[in-house]
Amino acid sequence: MDKIKTLIIDDESLARDLLRHFLSKDERIELVGECSNGFEGVLAIQELKPDLVFLDIQMPKITGFEMLELIPDPPVIIFSTAFDQYAIRAFEANAIDYLLKPYPFERVTVALNKAVEKLKIKKGGSGIEQIIETHDQTMGILSRIVVKSGRKIQVIPVESIYYIESQDDFVMIYCSDGHFMKQKTMKFFEEHLDGEQFVRIHRSYLLNLTCMAEIQHYEKESWIVLTKQGAKLKVSKGGYLNLKEKLKI
Repeated sequence: MDKIKTLIIDDESLARDLLRHFLSKDERIELVGECSNGFEGVLAIQELKPDLVFLDIQMPKITGFEMLELIPDPPVIIFSTAFDQYAIRAFEANAIDYLLKPYPFERVTVALNKAVEKLKIKKGGSGIEQIIETHDQTMGILSRIVVKSGRKIQVIPVESIYYIESQDDFVMIYCSDGHFMKQKTMKFFEEHLDGEQFVRIHRSYLLNLTCMAEIQHYEKESWIVLTKQGAKLKVSKGGYLNLKEKLKI
């Protein structure tokens, strides 16, 4: 087997130093790069195409999970994290290994052995999709959404969103900085955005109530919402009932 092209993504320099030292003792590893945040990590994975990534979860700018959502074909991941055992259970069941800080050399070796076995059968996928799905199910109310447009990574504060439009397996997020596509379902956003602020007005639209200018009757059991930004959004019968409930009209 060829050497395993490995990338470290961790915002703590001491953690990177320690992991680099441990990896230098393993002849199977070729360390191809290090990154101190998720922004750098996304670009490095695209350019260096590593086989294996040691990824911290809690990082500034974007988290490890947010970073993984931006990578279409992620490599094998070993999480390096300070999360406690309870939090780790969310992804432990999916056979992706993790290092719980602080970790000894022997624990890194165990993780690397698992990575080698996974790389041998990686034709079947990295398992990251299951990790993200499990993480989605356990997360709470969103305060921001991370999207990728070309080589640019955009962090969208929830309060800046005007509305979200369904587009098959993707959504289009309209906000103060423009509009961005994200590979998530409307159901996900309906469950993870504040229900007092965001209302499903149509199977295609999730509206930020603070952006609504007025609602107009369009035809029988059909309405249109005019937003303060000038958009016209269809409102279904069920969506109209949702609006009446939230606006208490």
